[in-house]
Amino acid sequence: LLLRCAFGGDDDACVAPRGARTRVLDARTAPEHRLPGVAVQMLTSGTTGPPKRVDLGRAALEHSLAGAKHYEKDKAAAPRLRAGVAIIASPLVHVSGIFRVLQCATDGRAFALLDRFRVEPWRDLVVKHRPKTASLVPTAVRMVLEAKLDPADLASLKAVVSGTAPLAPEDAEAFEAQYGVPVLTSYGATEFAGGVAGWSLPDHVEFRREKRGSVGRAHPGCALRIVDPTDGRALAPGEEGVLEVHSAQLGPKSDWVRTTDRARMDADGFLWITGRADAAILRGGFKVHPEEVVAALEEHPSVREACVVGLDDARLGQVPVAAVELHADAPRVDGEALRDFARERLAAYMVPARVLVVDALPRTPSMKPSQPGVRALFANGDAGARGGAAT
Repeated sequence: LLLRCAFGGDDDACVAPRGARTRVLDARTAPEHRLPGVAVQMLTSGTTGPPKRVDLGRAALEHSLAGAKHYEKDKAAAPRLRAGVAIIASPLVHVSGIFRVLQCATDGRAFALLDRFRVEPWRDLVVKHRPKTASLVPTAVRMVLEAKLDPADLASLKAVVSGTAPLAPEDAEAFEAQYGVPVLTSYGATEFAGGVAGWSLPDHVEFRREKRGSVGRAHPGCALRIVDPTDGRALAPGEEGVLEVHSAQLGPKSDWVRTTDRARMDADGFLWITGRADAAILRGGFKVHPEEVVAALEEHPSVREACVVGLDDARLGQVPVAAVELHADAPRVDGEALRDFARERLAAYMVPARVLVVDALPRTPSMKPSQPGVRALFANGDAGARGGAAT
């Protein structure tokens, strides 16, 4: 799919196929084209009830796009149709995919949209269209690394931007060593309509070794701070706490928003994400809430109780896995059958990579399922368990 978009003024864009006549609409003289309010509604999975909706306002998206513009060399250039073609491999159910499409619209740039990321089709598009930048989620970065492509195929790229999930600095460094292309990590969330922090190329050149593992600095219009999770007290540079964001995307009267990420920030404003403050599992950029997976598994008539945890995964960052305890008098069922059962009730990315059926779940002194104990089941070779594994 190729589209060409012309950006007009601060608020409006007209979209036309390649070669069609275009007309720029200036919102200041055409107020009927203004579309205030909600621009995009992002839905979460509705596993335990109605899907949760995140409403992204038009102004929020505009501020997010303006923040990304800060990193472009020609950020002050007048609106125009551009010759280059962007390649979008991010899923449109994720804010990163929506953001990339809108970024092309505001840039007046044609784009090629992949239905899902596969290395060879992506490589072929890079060779054909020779873009200067590309956006890859961490999973895709690792897939391109493992494919050992000819570096000449990626010679047009000056940088790869990566977000949606943590990217190990070793992977970013290996990508640059293998292909000669720096990887610029970023940080954001659906609630912020995209990114709120990221690396620029000049920062990468100057600070990549000194600030290794950082996700960059705040975008223009965004402020970051680290607070104590118990009393909300702002912490000094270098101290670890919970990240809060004050973002232009949320409006001029918005307050600080507490994220679910543990983080630290240095005196130069560089941000490091050190973990999650909640129990969410981040699988290839998609957030999996363990309680939703537990609820789906416990719908099975044989399942007495389930416990879901995240395990580290070299390709996806994390994957959900589950241990289940069956009712004593229930028909026996194995882990693969439970994965099939979950697949009928959950989005694909939420289905556990493995399900172990155990005689008894590990428990804390208060008799709650023990997450460390469940992780130990997988680490210890699943003794006394009957499991099903992802293929």
